[in-house]
Amino acid sequence: MKRSLIVCALFATSALALEDATYPKIVTAKTLYAKNDLRGKKAPAFVVEKWLNGDAPSMKGKVLFVDFWATWCGPCRALIPEVNEWNKKYGKDVVFVGVSDEDAATVSKFMKDTPMDYHVAVDTQKRMSKELGVQGIPHVMIVSPDGIVRWQGFPGSEEDTLTDKVLEQVIAASKAKR
Repeated sequence: MKRSLIVCALFATSALALEDATYPKIVTAKTLYAKNDLRGKKAPAFVVEKWLNGDAPSMKGKVLFVDFWATWCGPCRALIPEVNEWNKKYGKDVVFVGVSDEDAATVSKFMKDTPMDYHVAVDTQKRMSKELGVQGIPHVMIVSPDGIVRWQGFPGSEEDTLTDKVLEQVIAASKAKR
């Protein structure tokens, strides 16, 4: 069976951005649980194998929130209700995507009992995850419409917790740049 490959060119930008004071400050004393710190740099190309709950979302002009997760991961499962709430609250400005490296059948079965009110995809080849060098999940990457990673890491990190304030700051700064 041939897998369909969906490759979305995330955003076109030729230069890497320096830290922009209108976006959340990059916390340097933070454990990323990833080999590559892309904060303030161009995001990797957005690549998934299959969308599990609809077609590929339109990302043009929107902030992109990518959560690398797995069905077996307790902290990942604990984050799902919060992402559902963020999607309700910020969904007109942010595209929320959960990406698992598990097979589609496993994730689809999990989703039958666990509501995920945002976009969910699988990439068993871990292409974006490898670009980031993800070493622990959940791992979130937030990308502004200009293609720059504005926040990256473990959402529950005590050094730099992912909060409504962080999301609101990325949204506001992105709108101001339009």
